[in-house]
Amino acid sequence: MSDVTAIYYFRPRADTSPEQAAQAICEEETTGTWTDISTTTEYVRRLDGAVESVEPKGQGYLTKITYPAEIFEPGNVPQYLSVVAGNLFGLGRVEAVRLLDVEFPRELVTFSGPKFGIDGVRRLVGSQNRPHVGTIIKPKVGLNPTDTAEVAYQAAIGGVDLIKDDETLTDQQFCPLFERLPAVMARLDQAKTETGRNVLYAVNVTTRADKILERAEHALELGANMLMVDVISAGFSAVQALAEDPSIKVPIHVHRTMHAAMTRNPEHGIAMRTFAKLVRMLGGDQLHTGSVSGKMSHDAEELLGDNRALTDQCYGLKSTFPVSSGGLHPGKVQTELRVLGTDLILQAGGGIHGHPDGTAAGARAMRQAVDAFMEGIPTVEYAKDHYELDRALKKWGTS
Repeated sequence: MSDVTAIYYFRPRADTSPEQAAQAICEEETTGTWTDISTTTEYVRRLDGAVESVEPKGQGYLTKITYPAEIFEPGNVPQYLSVVAGNLFGLGRVEAVRLLDVEFPRELVTFSGPKFGIDGVRRLVGSQNRPHVGTIIKPKVGLNPTDTAEVAYQAAIGGVDLIKDDETLTDQQFCPLFERLPAVMARLDQAKTETGRNVLYAVNVTTRADKILERAEHALELGANMLMVDVISAGFSAVQALAEDPSIKVPIHVHRTMHAAMTRNPEHGIAMRTFAKLVRMLGGDQLHTGSVSGKMSHDAEELLGDNRALTDQCYGLKSTFPVSSGGLHPGKVQTELRVLGTDLILQAGGGIHGHPDGTAAGARAMRQAVDAFMEGIPTVEYAKDHYELDRALKKWGTS
């Protein structure tokens, strides 16, 4: 079997050389401990990792470490993470350490990946090569099922392709999931009758491990055409459980709430690249990766690499649809698409529902902004004869 290769950025403690710090990471994640022990045998030593390189990077260093594939349990992603992202973050020999990327050999990618992928989701919606426009139910929490369904209907007739629950909306008393779902689907059926368009609704089924499949299956019985899961808070195994269940024949939308606790610090934690690769392997059809112009902090080059991890060839797995979200509105569409490309979902909450003329108009404005880009026309120019877009630009501008 081939090795697993991980790339880390680190800053060593002042009294520790870069090589010593890199070796400490390697040993901690494989067979090492803090002192010599009598139980280490020759057959154990063959499972040691290896520091392949250490080189300067900014205020710290980059190291490439390889781990024997034999120390991984095939198909067990929690165990994969315990090796490549385990106790190293608390090591005394490093002031900071960040897992930047990881490559798994084919033998450890025992997963089927997304059931639908970008092409499959496009077929469900009936679009070809254009970016998709999505929205989030806003406010994030508080609406009752009837009002939630009305918001969804307005967004659907305005032209969105995807409507999703926000990350904090699950099965609260003010909006029970199994009342909300049929109410929303009924209004989406009405919108389809009126417009001829199929709109997906990602209902948030996130819950405890032993209940998530039961919740998902009940949602499907009530007509759900997409499921959503909060991958960091629920765990990567939640995505795997949903994707590998043969009875679940709808796409899986993956939210990354809480990710920045690990991904935001450029010197410490885990970069989004690792999470993106795992979500794709485990079967997520869509994943939030961030925007280049929204309210969340992102490095454009890093984000492009994260999106490529979802769409480049990977052992024949279908691609995962990257989702750009967080503070988007029609004036930001051109920047997002120019940098990130058109294999993208533009997810706007306030940028749709905050339109001066309401949700339907906000959805039309977002679609008009996408159409402008696809036709090669500047947004401001296109807005001259597109009322909803013009109104949006006058409220939010183009940056």
